[in-house]
Amino acid sequence: MDLIKIGGFIADCRKGKKITQEQLAEKLYITDRAVSKWERGLSLPDADKMLDLCNILDINVNELLNGEKIDMKDYEKKNEELLLELAKQDELKNKRLITDMWVMTITAFIFYVALMIISVNLLKEGPILAVIICIATALLLIVCFYGFKLEVDAGYYECRYCHHIFEEKNYFKLLMAPHFGTSRYQKCPKCGKRSMAKKVMSK
Repeated sequence: MDLIKIGGFIADCRKGKKITQEQLAEKLYITDRAVSKWERGLSLPDADKMLDLCNILDINVNELLNGEKIDMKDYEKKNEELLLELAKQDELKNKRLITDMWVMTITAFIFYVALMIISVNLLKEGPILAVIICIATALLLIVCFYGFKLEVDAGYYECRYCHHIFEEKNYFKLLMAPHFGTSRYQKCPKCGKRSMAKKVMSK
């Protein structure tokens, strides 16, 4: 999506309605700085504000996300293009989350092992060593749990049997499920069979 184009479109529609940034912000119960960021192409409106914004500007969400008025004869084509773009954005976001998860957890594990080796060699035994081990282990667990959250939030799972792609956001259920890498042993909501459902980035 072209944020600059969308921002310019919001600004043009707002001016066409003879509404100031402050007035638009008041109607949406947000700050005029948020409206300014939209119009400068620095961010998109939150999903919960999009419909209200479209109603005020007398446009639809498809037009908003395309950054232009859409002729009815081109509507279906533009809709397909938008859906493809949204799917691409979703896939890129999911890939970034998985990359962040691996980088963070591997870095934390290497740091933990290095700290343990250095601490044991320098301090031998004693209360200071015990404290360092406890704190380092607690921090490693926190990083691992955050990495697990990133993994769950990223993408979907694919059933090995029927290849149905589904979402599973039950953190406890996924945490307890046997896993290998990002694949987790789950029951498919479509075929009902259990398998090592692999992580996929898009539907």
